[in-house]
Parts: sequence; C-alpha cells; structure tokens
Amino acid sequence: MTSFDFTKMHGIGNDYVYVDCTKRDIEDPASVARFVSDRHFGIGSDGLILIKNSSTCDFKMDMYNADGSRGEMCGNGIRCVAKYVYDNHLTDKTEISVETLAGVKTLLLTVKDNRVDSVLVDMGRPVLDSRRIPVTFPKDQMVNEPMEVDGNIFRVTCVSMGNPHCVIFTDEDVRAIDLPHIGPLFENHPTFPQRINTEFANILDRKNIRMRVWERGSGETLACGTGACATAVAAAVNGLTDDQVTIHLLGGDLMVHYDRNKDTVLMKGSATTVFTGHIEIPDSFEKDDVKIYEPKK
Repeated sequence: MTSFDFTKMHGIGNDYVYVDCTKRDIEDPASVARFVSDRHFGIGSDGLILIKNSSTCDFKMDMYNADGSRGEMCGNGIRCVAKYVYDNHLTDKTEISVETLAGVKTLLLTVKDNRVDSVLVDMGRPVLDSRRIPVTFPKDQMVNEPMEVDGNIFRVTCVSMGNPHCVIFTDEDVRAIDLPHIGPLFENHPTFPQRINTEFANILDRKNIRMRVWERGSGETLACGTGACATAVAAAVNGLTDDQVTIHLLGGDLMVHYDRNKDTVLMKGSATTVFTGHIEIPDSFEKDDVKIYEPKK
C-alpha cells in the first residue's frame, strides 16, 4: 500500500495533486497519477505533480497527466509549485528557478499577507520549427496551414512551449464546439508523433482571446498555461493580436506577453490551494477493473 500527504491546488481551474518529494520519493508515479486523478475513486485532478530537489535549480517539477503519461511542462502547475514551496516554508525567496523536462523556468512570486497571490513565469522561447515541435509536416513551420480532421479543413498553427500545441482560430464560438469529439481526433492524429494539445480560440479583439483546450492525456481542462502561451504566440505570428494579450479560459484569465525582442513568453496568473490531506492507495486497485453501467443508445 502506498500512502502520502498531498495538497490539492489549481491554477484557474487546472487542478493537480501536489506531493512534497524533497525528503521522500513516490514509487510508480504513473500509476499513482491515474489513481489520484480519478474524480470518482481518487482525489480528482488533471494529474499529479511531484516537487523535488534539484542539483541545478531551487526545485524540480515532475508532472504526470491523468492517464499516467509524462508531461514536459505545465504553466498553471508550475505557478502552484511556486505557491507550495513558499507557503510551506521550503523557501523564502520570491524569485525561484524550477527544473522541468522543458528546461529551467524562472518564477517571480507576488506575496500578500505572507502567502503567494500570483506568479509571473518566464516560459522561455516558443518553438515554431516543425521538426522540434514535433509535427510531420514538409515545411519548416506549420503556421496557418490547412489540415483535414474528421472530414473538415482546419487552419492550424503549431507551437511548442516545451510541449506540443496545435492552435485553431475559428469564427465559431468555442463554447459551442464539441470538444470531447474533436479533441481526441487532433490529439491522436498521425501528424503529431508525440500526440498534441489542441486549442480552439476566438479573437475577441487585439488584446483578448477566448480559448478552450484539449490536453493530451487529460482531456478537456478548465485552463492550460502552456496552451495559453502557444495561443498568444500563434495569434501574434498570424498578425491577429498585439504581443500582450489576456487569454480568457473556462477557469479564468491569464495574462501573456510574447516579448519578441527577447524571444520569450511571460505568463502571469493566480495559484490557489484547495485542501490538504493524506491518501492510502491499495496495491490491488486498478480503476480499469471498475465497470460503470452505461445505458444502451
């Protein structure tokens, strides 16, 4: 049986289970991620984030999606890491570095009443090179290119923010899109050898974008920090918005600035602690063994 203390946190509704692994690691984190993420039999989350020591940075973030697959980076998740380590007195610094699979990220913490209120993250350089995203596309960049999915032609722009994103700007209100249907078709499309996170976005004006996201390995989430950054970059390179925009997601807003002079993306948003607890996971549990009745159609 595996047992540990945890903290449930979210960045504008993008929720994860956080575990302090600076003194003790967790075995088989992929299975643990599947267990804790289940919203019926577990804690309920978009995934699992482990906070660890780092030999090169202040901390290290290990991220697992709800299906147990490894994630390179999570913009909302890393803001919560900053809040966790400061609020729980693992550091007293208001500028920290965090090691991720997508590289080192620098975070600036805004503190109110001895608690982190919001976090500014330097998300690093956006990648538009098709081979590095990766996408199987003959051109160097996949910017506003036609792509057929489910019998329809979409204009897509692909960006990596440490993890791969496919952004679609549409005149259709994104709130009406059947994302549970179309999202998996994009996620598992052969154009994307490592699967893809998919954003559908409405340009509201030069400074505002409405967005929904389908995250690989987790499904639709209320927010996605890397997805918001990828959408801001895609809008800017297509000439649709200014370089500084507010992204309106189902869970709340993120402020994103694509600094072209430094070729980096800055993201600012909130981080919230929901509750803390202790969980025990039986070795024999496999949620796939649980059969849920589905009425015949």
